[in-house]
Amino acid sequence: MTENNTIETGWHFDNSYAGLPTSFFTRINPTPVRSPQLAVLNEPLAAALGLDVRALRSSEGAAELAGNRIPEGAAPLAQAYAGHQFGYFTMLGDGRAVLLGEQVTPAGERMDIQLKGAGRTPYSRGGDGRAALGPMLREYMISEAMHALGIPTTRSLAVVSTGEAVTREREYPGAVLTRIAASHLRVGTFQYAANWGTLEELAQLADYTLQRHYSEADTGENRYLALLREAIKRQAALIAKWQLVGFIHGVMNTDNMALSGETIDYGPCAFMDVYDPATVFSSIDSQGRYAYGNQPHIGAWNLARLAESLLPLLHEDEEEAVRLAEGAIAGYAELYREHWLAGMRAKLGLFGEEPQDEALAEDLLRLMHQHRADYTNTFCALTLGKPEDTALHGSPAFGQWQEQWQARLSRQPQSTADVQQRMRSSNPAVIPRNHRVEEALDAAVQQGDYSVMQRLLAALTRPYAYAPEQAEYALPPEPSNQPYRTFCGT
Repeated sequence: MTENNTIETGWHFDNSYAGLPTSFFTRINPTPVRSPQLAVLNEPLAAALGLDVRALRSSEGAAELAGNRIPEGAAPLAQAYAGHQFGYFTMLGDGRAVLLGEQVTPAGERMDIQLKGAGRTPYSRGGDGRAALGPMLREYMISEAMHALGIPTTRSLAVVSTGEAVTREREYPGAVLTRIAASHLRVGTFQYAANWGTLEELAQLADYTLQRHYSEADTGENRYLALLREAIKRQAALIAKWQLVGFIHGVMNTDNMALSGETIDYGPCAFMDVYDPATVFSSIDSQGRYAYGNQPHIGAWNLARLAESLLPLLHEDEEEAVRLAEGAIAGYAELYREHWLAGMRAKLGLFGEEPQDEALAEDLLRLMHQHRADYTNTFCALTLGKPEDTALHGSPAFGQWQEQWQARLSRQPQSTADVQQRMRSSNPAVIPRNHRVEEALDAAVQQGDYSVMQRLLAALTRPYAYAPEQAEYALPPEPSNQPYRTFCGT
């Protein structure tokens, strides 16, 4: 049975979400597991959260991270939300996750503590509420790599093996992931409120979101329009960062767009090797809806669904509400372009702005696509002044592009050292290469060997170091006739 004995872990819960109307959640404890064992613990994150690492590493700590023991002050619940999944709207909710509560850190930040794989809830829709060890370790690695890349993201505190099997197409070892987030408020949370809640409940949710994430924008003039505009700003910036490192989320459903502006849900995600805007890794995305090149457009589509949910709050006159919403959404494309172009200038070592900068970046990407060049390594080679190491070398068109690039660099006053430093801090030398992630997962899940994962994490947490010991992790995979595939919901 679930235990409630207290250990000095360092939890300091203050559970504001539980103050919303009860229609937004169901109070429920995690389902205990047979034999919780700590598989991996993020010690720096634990310290930042104000938690005691030694206590978390104890058997009692593992019991807390598995859901067998409820920490003092926690108020466990499963959140309700809806969402468009591959364009189709449905009722959803935390089908295998339980929010323990909100930890107030020593720095005064409020962070959600969620157990993923914590058992069935009223929103499980026939699922078993459990998670497999491999996918939870994968989320741990990718989310921590994203954090190191400087991309807003949920993070992973720990993975605990459960001593139980979960059945998918076959049996896998089970696990529980402790996910840390600025919040789990989603576009889908607003869709749920708009479709099944009252106008008062929708307003309460919007007020709560403003207070928690956009307090500086709550000017009172039209606070709900301000909420929409701020959400648009954060998503435009976030998705631009994805594009700049070749990250493909894989399942950009509206329930996976967080109002905090963090990347959330690392199911079928992966990083692109060869540059191709049509790249898709998810096994279920047969139409390429969430392909790399479509991500900015899907961002706008999802935000339009948020705007629709907010219409009753934007203005009492429906036509005026629509006009306000459309005006806000119309600004997304230019915001995204500004963030992306600023990032591309940095990746190419450009300071200031010139009208032809966008064409210079786009021309390079076209050449990379044409020559099937590795996205990350092409920018690394340019950073290190070794264009001969790219798949583009020897191409007359690439020679012409280099001349244009060098001419652009020569028109700015910054030194060569300044240019290289700008490029080194904008072009990661290592990313979570898919074959390396799979290698680490195989060793951990099949052999119980976590050393491969720990070495990979050591490289991924210093992506801009350009250190010799990282070189092996920068190598692309061997050519294969079998496309790499990722899977959702495992």
